[in-house]
Amino acid sequence: MSIKFVTRRIHAYLDYPVAFTLIALPFILGLGESNPMALYLSVVTGVAALVLTILTDHPLGLIRVLPYSLHMAMDLLVGLTFLAAPFIFGFSGLDAVYYWINGAAVVLVISLHKPEDAPATA
Repeated sequence: MSIKFVTRRIHAYLDYPVAFTLIALPFILGLGESNPMALYLSVVTGVAALVLTILTDHPLGLIRVLPYSLHMAMDLLVGLTFLAAPFIFGFSGLDAVYYWINGAAVVLVISLHKPEDAPATA
C-alpha cells in the first residue's frame, strides 16, 4: 500500500487556497520584522502561484496551457526556495518559521503526489 495519495485533482483543489493564503497571511501575521523581504517574497509567490494555477492543465485550471509537470516543478522550486529563504535573507523569528513550515509543507505534498497511471496502449 502506497502512502502517495495526492492526486492531480486534490492538488488542484489545494492550489487556490494556498495562493490566497500566501498573499494574505504575511499581512495578518505581520511578517517582515527581521527583513521586509519576508513579507514580499510570500506575496509575490502567492500571486505567481495563482497565475500558475489558472494556466495549468489540471481540473481547476481556467486557461489550460501549461503542463502539470511544469506546475509540479515550479512547486518544488518554491518549496526549496522557502526552506532556504531564512538562511539566504537572514529571516529570524516568525519570519523564518513561516518559511520553514510552508517550504516543508510544499515539499511534503509533492512527495505524497500519486503518479498517474500510464495510459493503456493498444
